[in-house]
Amino acid sequence: MIDKDFFLGFIKVHILHHARKEEIYGVEILDELRRHGYSLSPGTLYPTLHLLERKGYLKSRKETVNGKVRKYYAITPAGSEMLEKSKMKIRELVDEVLGS
Repeated sequence: MIDKDFFLGFIKVHILHHARKEEIYGVEILDELRRHGYSLSPGTLYPTLHLLERKGYLKSRKETVNGKVRKYYAITPAGSEMLEKSKMKIRELVDEVLGS
């Protein structure tokens, strides 16, 4: 099992990456993260989404779907910038750790 606290930075990068491709919502991104091996609860995911929104990396809008309000998230320009910076650091880390 993956330690969610240890990998929270990776989870944030995944969220920004998918939010750059298209709008995301909680259950959808939770399933996507699980597909990548992260075992997250909604109690971890939603505070992370809210934090990314408070920091200005995501923006949200609400829409009613099948009688329920769903919150969709999209990346902001600041989020795109943070994602690009993160990608550079990931490349640097991979090169160092894997010794390419």
